[in-house]
Amino acid sequence: MKHILKGIHHRIEPSLGIVSGLVVLLVIAGCFISDRFGAVQNFKNILENSVSLGLASLGQTLVLLTGGIDLSIGGVINLTSCLTSGIINGNSNLMAPVIVGVLLLGILVGVSNGALTVWLGVHPLIVTLGMSMVLQGITLMYTLAPPGAMPLSFDFVAYGRVFGIPFAPVVMVFIYLAVGIFLRRTSLGRHIYAVGGNAEAARLSGIRKNRVVIFVYGACGFFAALTGVYLVSRMGIGDPRIGEYYMLSSITPVVVGGTILAGGKGGVLGTLIGVYLIILIRNLLNFMDITSFYQWIIEGVIIIVAVSFYVERRKL
Repeated sequence: MKHILKGIHHRIEPSLGIVSGLVVLLVIAGCFISDRFGAVQNFKNILENSVSLGLASLGQTLVLLTGGIDLSIGGVINLTSCLTSGIINGNSNLMAPVIVGVLLLGILVGVSNGALTVWLGVHPLIVTLGMSMVLQGITLMYTLAPPGAMPLSFDFVAYGRVFGIPFAPVVMVFIYLAVGIFLRRTSLGRHIYAVGGNAEAARLSGIRKNRVVIFVYGACGFFAALTGVYLVSRMGIGDPRIGEYYMLSSITPVVVGGTILAGGKGGVLGTLIGVYLIILIRNLLNFMDITSFYQWIIEGVIIIVAVSFYVERRKL
C-alpha cells in the first residue's frame, strides 16, 4: 500500500516545461503581432477570461486523474447560471442562499454521476453525457431565454480589483494551489492518483475506490456550478446555452497540461498552465482577426496533438 502511494506521489507531471515555454513564446510573439497585445489592460483581460475555463478544467482534472471523464459540465453550468439569475432576479437579499443552493446542486449532480458510474458499472462518458442531456432539458423547461437579473454589486466577483489587481484570477490561483496541496499532501489526494493509476491494485491495497470516484465527480460538479455563478457575474445574467462550450473545452487544458486520459498521472499545475496557453492562443487569434470557426479548428488540433504526444511518451 505505502509502496504504491509513494510511487504515485513522486511522479512528475510530464512536459510542464514545454507548455510553459509555449506560453512564454506566445507572449513574445503577441508583442510583435500587435502593440495592443502587450498593454497591461490586455493582460488583465487574459487573466479574467481564464477564470471560467480554469474553474471548469479544475474539476475535469480531478475526474481525469481517476481515469474518468465528465461531459455534464456544460449542463451544470447552463442550469446553475439560469437558476442563479432567474431566482435572484435583482434581489440582493437572495444572493447568498441562492448561490449556496446552486453550488450544492452542482455537488448533487456530480455525486449522482459518480454513484451511477460505480453502481451501474456504466462508462462515465455515457453516464455524464446522459446527465448533460437531462440537465439541458430541465434548463430549457425552466427558460428558453436568459432569465432574471443580478444586482450590480455582484459584478465585483468578475470585474473587481484589489489594489489594481483583478480579484477573480487571484482567487482562482489560490483555489488551484489549495487543490494541488490537497492532491499531494492528503491521503485522499494520493488515493485519487492510485485509483487512476491502477484501480484494481488500489482496491486490493484497501483504497475505497467507489468513494474516491464519487468524491471527484462531486468536486467536478461543484466547480462546474462555481463556473456558472462566475459567468453570471461576468454577463450579469444567466444563459441556457453558455455551458455548451465548456463540455469539451474543459478537457483541452487538462490534456495539454499533461494529465493523461487513462488517469493516474498529471496535476493541477499543468492544467493551470494549459488554461493560460489556450486563452493566450484565443487572444492572439482575435488580434489577428481570425474568426471563432477557425479557433475551434485550431483548439481541436491542439488537443489531438497533445493526446498523441503523451501516448507516444508512454510507449517509450
